Amino acid sequence: MKLTENQSKWVEETLSRMAKKMEKVRERSAEKIPYDTKDGVHADKSDERNISWWTNGFWGGIMWQMHVLTGEKRYQEIARWSEEKLDTCFLHYDMMDHDNGFKWLPTAVADYRVTGNERSKKRGLLAAEVLAGRYNPAGKFLRAWNDWEGSDVDRSGWAIIDCMMNLPLLYWASEETGDPRFSQIAENHAHTAAQHFVRGDGSVNHIVEFDTHTGEYVTTYGGQGYETGSSWTRGQAWGLYGFTLSYLHTKNPEFLSAAERIANYFMANIPESGLIPVDFRQPTEPAWEDSTAAAIAACGLIELSKLSDGRQSDVYLSAAVKLLQALEKHSFNWNEDEDNFLTKCTGAYHDKEHEFSIIYGDYYFLEALMKLCGKELVIW
Repeated sequence: MKLTENQSKWVEETLSRMAKKMEKVRERSAEKIPYDTKDGVHADKSDERNISWWTNGFWGGIMWQMHVLTGEKRYQEIARWSEEKLDTCFLHYDMMDHDNGFKWLPTAVADYRVTGNERSKKRGLLAAEVLAGRYNPAGKFLRAWNDWEGSDVDRSGWAIIDCMMNLPLLYWASEETGDPRFSQIAENHAHTAAQHFVRGDGSVNHIVEFDTHTGEYVTTYGGQGYETGSSWTRGQAWGLYGFTLSYLHTKNPEFLSAAERIANYFMANIPESGLIPVDFRQPTEPAWEDSTAAAIAACGLIELSKLSDGRQSDVYLSAAVKLLQALEKHSFNWNEDEDNFLTKCTGAYHDKEHEFSIIYGDYYFLEALMKLCGKELVIW
């Protein structure tokens, strides 16, 4: 399936309007690493206390995508500043974790891919080395999170579906160095995730615990969804896009099958409005929405549409466009005096706050639109 003339026009017009707004946003946030907004202004996480936050690569990713879209060097300058701020993490063991891909793929690795910057390459490889060091060979999984200060819960055997999106850092490291151990670890983790995270109906678990010594499955946890056994939609999106990416890097049909099962489940649960709830199995009220899940899933569906033929390709692409157009129509901020685009993002179902702006929602919406017109910088 190709986009219709009207859909193509919508994509181009939306990107143009985003670029116009971003000319103002980038300068207001040029020396910030944004997460969310307060009264329309980006809140900053570039201080040493917050510099390790897992979302801190997405602002740099937006800057690199905008640089590729517009050719303007100013975006490159801001992205480089963001990348260099993250160097603080390398000095502290507890600032390095399973989310190294989220932090250094959209910053250092993107920089290296566009400019050939050797310092950026070294940053990316160091981040990959640390990520690989989290591998549990008995269970063949990458451990999630570090120990939480003040907590007596042993999380050393925990793995999460989010980590599927960090695996491309390891695939890239193998491609760049010729050392297969990085991709072997990534592929082993993806296989474990396909076996233990993806349920029979295509829904996914958020957290799975394994025995750290034997590698045996122990149990699952609800994590950021409504409850254990429910269906946290951003987790569905991480799985959908993440398994698609693992297939693209390995051509292992197991990963494509997992991605398709998750995609089919996700599409079957898209509401008529196209607006995605925080959890597909949450109560009717309150009807919390999560725009990030829609944007991430759209990216995965677009990639799946390229891997499929005929009607199934049409179905994937049509679903992606529906999600993106629903976001732009109902959950978008075009006010050029405010910094965010998406307005109804939610971190977790049981958080105190819901439906606000989050930087990775904006990133994936932009990436999805650029995919639709073939202009995106390949980050993952």
